[in-house]
Amino acid sequence: MQVVTISATYGTAGSQIGPAVAERLGVPFVDRAIPSAVAEELGCSLEEALAHDDRAEHGLGRLLSGAMRLPTVTFGGVDMYVPGAMPLPPEEFVRRTERMLRDMARNQGGVFLGRAGAMVLADHPGALHVRLDAPIKRRIRQTATLGELSEREARRIIEDNDRARTAYVRHFYRADPADPCQYHLVVDSTTIPVPACVELIVTAAEALD
Repeated sequence: MQVVTISATYGTAGSQIGPAVAERLGVPFVDRAIPSAVAEELGCSLEEALAHDDRAEHGLGRLLSGAMRLPTVTFGGVDMYVPGAMPLPPEEFVRRTERMLRDMARNQGGVFLGRAGAMVLADHPGALHVRLDAPIKRRIRQTATLGELSEREARRIIEDNDRARTAYVRHFYRADPADPCQYHLVVDSTTIPVPACVELIVTAAEALD
């Protein structure tokens, strides 16, 4: 069963490339499913947690819970920073997310977008770890074009996303998500067309299988 983790900065089409790779490989695409399943296990919905967002703690907690409202951004553990919404600490939420990720990788394979998958599944046999990244100017241009936004608004969304994603990985894994040593393949998907990126990743995944 093939396993691919994709770490994608905002504006690099991760939400398009991930499902396409999963379809080609014949495995599930996993994005929001994991935190939703964890929330269900804890007896709380993501929506319920976010309803209390105005009471979120300052610092990393507020940064991450705020990032949950940004397009395509999901983080296992964000909800746990909302006081009163869940009884467990954020570390426990992340631990359960990791367990589900590992179980899914072992039992059915999959393409996992985000959630520090390259760190969580670093030792999974045959897993391919991919990073989608590009200079911020090109990501701004692509985000503005696809989202019909001003470049100023696109820059704000990208910078908020970058800050939140980096904070999450550094806080829970003491790692830099931009470090190329974490990945087998680093691709600029703002320059290389999406279908070609998909082909590259599929070819690399099949070579490792």
